[in-house]
Amino acid sequence: MSQVKQILRLHHRGKGIKTIAKTLSISKNTVKGYVRKVNAGTLAIEALLALEDPVLEGKLWPGNPAYKDQRHEQLKPHLAYYCKELGKVGVTRLLLWEEYKTGSTYPYSYGQFCHHLLQYKRSGKPSMVLDHKPGDKLYVDYAGKLLSYVDRQTGEEIKVQVFVACLPYSDYCFAMAVPSQKMEDFIYALGCCLKELGGVPQTLVPDNLKAAVIKANPYEPDINRALEDFANHYGTSVTPARPRKPQDYVYNFVM
Repeated sequence: MSQVKQILRLHHRGKGIKTIAKTLSISKNTVKGYVRKVNAGTLAIEALLALEDPVLEGKLWPGNPAYKDQRHEQLKPHLAYYCKELGKVGVTRLLLWEEYKTGSTYPYSYGQFCHHLLQYKRSGKPSMVLDHKPGDKLYVDYAGKLLSYVDRQTGEEIKVQVFVACLPYSDYCFAMAVPSQKMEDFIYALGCCLKELGGVPQTLVPDNLKAAVIKANPYEPDINRALEDFANHYGTSVTPARPRKPQDYVYNFVM
């Protein structure tokens, strides 16, 4: 329901179906379905957002028998256990379904079992929409996978790192292949990025890569001196993402 409320809130702000789907990382058809339900109802979006989650669920699915079925009442107390078991090596949804099926008189099908398991997992991970200001932050990182090119003279395949930066307000991205993640390559790529952007953000937000952060710390990270000098030269600041907190990064750079 927390994600449903995010959909309703963005829709109320005038965001389009495609924008909402991209922001929340869900399918456009899912967004369309909820928007259609809201538009067909009698309550305004403000009233729906003020409702408690169970009440809102009842408003959106008044005739949905899935959550009124006795089978769901029998499955519901075990969902937390099944989700915990999924975290173990070798445990699959199919194995859990087989276990569930042997202990139930009228069990769900495998597809329905997976659906309710997914709904339960989503309900335990609420999300929020981050609002960004133009030119406020520039997120900086390296792509996870290496790329390569072939030297035409020698035929040698040469691996390269991919430097990636993004302005979260406009979704404008910059990518550049560099020989390594060493400081000199990092500073060079960052300088090329700012030149391409034609301006400087208020703050640079790098991940805790060694070229940017010497010692990671949630409160007082030790910034590389060369990066500090770079930031001072361009009149900006450096605010690294918290270590082991990937949710601080709005974008995951995947090549």
